[in-house]
Amino acid sequence: MPPVPRLSDPAEPLDRGARARERLLREAARIFAEKGFDKASTREICQAAELNIAAINYHFGGKEGLYREVLLVPVREISAQFAGLEAPDLPLKDALRQLLAAFIGLVDDPDGAQMMKLHLREMADPSPGYVDTMIAHIRPQYEAMCSAIARHIGLPEPDDTVHQVVSGLVAMAQDFCISRDFYLALRPSLIDSREALLRALDRMVEWGCAIVAHERHKREVQGA
Repeated sequence: MPPVPRLSDPAEPLDRGARARERLLREAARIFAEKGFDKASTREICQAAELNIAAINYHFGGKEGLYREVLLVPVREISAQFAGLEAPDLPLKDALRQLLAAFIGLVDDPDGAQMMKLHLREMADPSPGYVDTMIAHIRPQYEAMCSAIARHIGLPEPDDTVHQVVSGLVAMAQDFCISRDFYLALRPSLIDSREALLRALDRMVEWGCAIVAHERHKREVQGA
């Protein structure tokens, strides 16, 4: 399972401006996730980050710019983990593990789970420009996923079923992350350790392989 996405690598030293930006992103993510865009105030975010009220305008050009950057943090981090997914010699199990691990890794990190909850809030009630912004950043990775699954099913290019398969696999992993608090209450042993998360990842990879094998067999039968 790849490293959990984080706002920055703590091993890398940050200058004063970068540290301020980091604190704003972290506190804004928490407050936006708790209250939503409209109810979160820039004053509250700056106080939580221990920065001057003008810091948001200086670093992000305003509340909207800060919110957009907060939303893009996990998207950029996860997208970076999809590099090479479209490689023609990448085995199916490796492709599925690479795809699903990017989401499962978020479960082990409160910041990552919080980010997913913020996106869930947006999916339920999108703010202006949310869909267009996400599509612009997600489309290349999504198309790479679809191409990889289509290749393993035996199709020259993705059809609607391939898109359904990819959407279903991503939704399965996303829900595991978004529902973190429910799992902690209902069955904590599913997510209370890294070993448990790795077992969950293995199982999801197996399910993904079974789905792809089913679709491949179905087309072989239809073709015969």
